Amino acid sequence: MLATCRELGITFVPYSPLGRGFLTGAIQKLERSRPKRLATDESPFRREGAAKENLKLAATVKELAREKGATPAQLALAWVLSQGKDIVSIPGTKRVRYLEENRAHSGLNLTESDRKKK
Repeated sequence: MLATCRELGITFVPYSPLGRGFLTGAIQKLERSRPKRLATDESPFRREGAAKENLKLAATVKELAREKGATPAQLALAWVLSQGKDIVSIPGTKRVRYLEENRAHSGLNLTESDRKKK
């Protein structure tokens, strides 16, 4: 999809760049912390089969963020935006403190090695 957007000169806006909280480090376990409210409440990061691998990925994000002196959310947003100048991130938030935290990712520089860590 990204290749097609680039071919057509279309800016790409990734859906849920923080994985509905998964990449912020907020989700540490696979079970639900609240009842499902809507059909869209189910995060693809928590679906059976992918959840365990995604918890490992979230742990890697958390560790690299710690090494960089950043939060996992800041690192995740910096990674998304480091994929190209034709990508715009719109992370949602309910609190001003998270908005300010998310905005602080702009000073975070990732190396090619950082972007490829698994």
